[in-house]
Amino acid sequence: MSNLKYFTNGLIKDNPTFVLLLGLCPALAVTTAAMNGIGMGMATTFVLLCSNIIISLLKNFIPDKVRIAAFIVVIATFVTIVDMTMKAFVPDLYKTLGIFIPLIVVNCIILGRAEAFAQKNSLVPSILDALGMGLGFTLAITLISSVRELLGNGSIFDIKLVSENAKTILIFVLPPGAFITYGYLVALFNKLKNNK
Repeated sequence: MSNLKYFTNGLIKDNPTFVLLLGLCPALAVTTAAMNGIGMGMATTFVLLCSNIIISLLKNFIPDKVRIAAFIVVIATFVTIVDMTMKAFVPDLYKTLGIFIPLIVVNCIILGRAEAFAQKNSLVPSILDALGMGLGFTLAITLISSVRELLGNGSIFDIKLVSENAKTILIFVLPPGAFITYGYLVALFNKLKNNK
């Protein structure tokens, strides 16, 4: 039961996006639609989980002098798998996410968890940590996407929630809308967290 804390930390206490403020590039750039948030979040979670597993298993065999380079090779391998799989099976989402899929290699959430957690812990805690951090990132980026899509387009997951005649707020589907949405959500998240 004590291993469960590794999973729950990433969801709320150490949420990578709202608390640790990591992975902001995709959180701000691709969050114009809720489906983009889910897609980027799940891709990042897959890479994080697989790289944590491999790094945790190989931690005693990776020389300290080349550990960062080794981590990046492991991460890049799984990013390549995600990139090719998305291109083959979800081409529309792949086109929308564009360059941000290969940039998962340098996402500081993944390299940070490899360095700070997977190389120092056994397999089960590393898996739980990856799942918690990955799902925490997915929830955060999907929330940002949903707010932006709702306010900017009047829909969530392309399901229209307001009438065609209703006015939407264009700025929320533009780059400044990402910063406005993110700022308010971080403030709200911190307020709720501090009240507990």
